[in-house]
Amino acid sequence: MIDVALPRDFDARYGAGVDRALVLGGGGVWFVAWQTGFLRRLGELDIHLGNADRFVGTSAGSIVASIVSGERLAGFARTVDLLTKAPKVLDLIAPAATFEPSQQRALDLFRQALGNDEATLRRIGYAALAAQTPSRESTARNLALILRMRRWPSSRLHITCVDAYTGERCVVTAQHGVPINRAAAASSAVPGIFAPQQILDRRCMDGGVAGTGVHLDVVAGARKAVIISLVDGSEQSLQWGTATPASIRQEYDDLLATGTEALRIIPDATVPEDVMNPALAAAAVNHGARQAERMAGAIRSFWA
Repeated sequence: MIDVALPRDFDARYGAGVDRALVLGGGGVWFVAWQTGFLRRLGELDIHLGNADRFVGTSAGSIVASIVSGERLAGFARTVDLLTKAPKVLDLIAPAATFEPSQQRALDLFRQALGNDEATLRRIGYAALAAQTPSRESTARNLALILRMRRWPSSRLHITCVDAYTGERCVVTAQHGVPINRAAAASSAVPGIFAPQQILDRRCMDGGVAGTGVHLDVVAGARKAVIISLVDGSEQSLQWGTATPASIRQEYDDLLATGTEALRIIPDATVPEDVMNPALAAAAVNHGARQAERMAGAIRSFWA
C-alpha cells in the first residue's frame, strides 16, 4: 500500500519536471462559487487553466480541482448556477446552523490555534474525531452528488488533507485508489463541522489545518504555477487557525526560491466572515467572473 503521508518540504522539489501547475486553495462554500465563476469566465475568454500538468486542491479547492482536472467545469458551473437559485440545496456541502458543544470545541481549537506543529494539529484532530458531526458517510455521499463522480478524474490531481490522529500532512492521488468524493470530503472536513474521512488506514480532516491553504511545496520546482488562494499574507489578510499572514508570505517566498515562476490570484471582492454561508454563493460567482475579465490579459500572458 502506498502511504498518503507526505512531509511538507520545499527542498524535496515535489514539482520538479512539471511544466504548469494550478493550485486551488481553501475557503468554504463562498470560495467554491468564486473559483467556479472565475475559471468558467476564463474559459469563455479562451484561457484554459484546466490544461495544467498538475493540480493541487485543498478544501474548497479540492472540489473545484476535481471538476477542472476531470474537464467537467462547464457542467459543474451550470449546477452551481442552479444551486445558487436554491441556497437550501447547498446545505449538502454547508454546515448546520447550530453546533453541538463537541463541535464548537473542535472548531474553536482550529480557529484559535497559534501554530501548526504536530502537537497542535493532533489536539485539533482528536477534538475533530470526538465531535458529534454529521456522519462521514453522509458527507461523502453528498459530495458525490455535487461532483457527479466517484472515480478519480485525472492522474494530474493531488488532494491534500491532514491525519487527525498523527497530525501528518497527506496528499491523495489516483495511485491510492481512494474515491474522489471521499478524498474531497476529507480535504474539506473542517474540524467540528464535518467528520474526518477514512483515507486508507487513516482518518483525515481538512487540508487547511496543516498551516496552509495551498500546499505550495507540492508544486515546488515546477516551471510555473497559478495559485488561486483566499488570502496573500498581507496585513489585511484574515487569520484563520493554523496559518498566519507571516507563514503565508513565507510559503510563497519558499516556492519562488525553488525557481518556480508564480502568479498568485486572490479575490478582490470582500471575503465574508462566514465563508460557509450558502446564501452568499451567487454573489461570489459573479465576483469571480468579473475579476476574471479584469485579469484575463495578465493570466493569458503568464500561462503561455
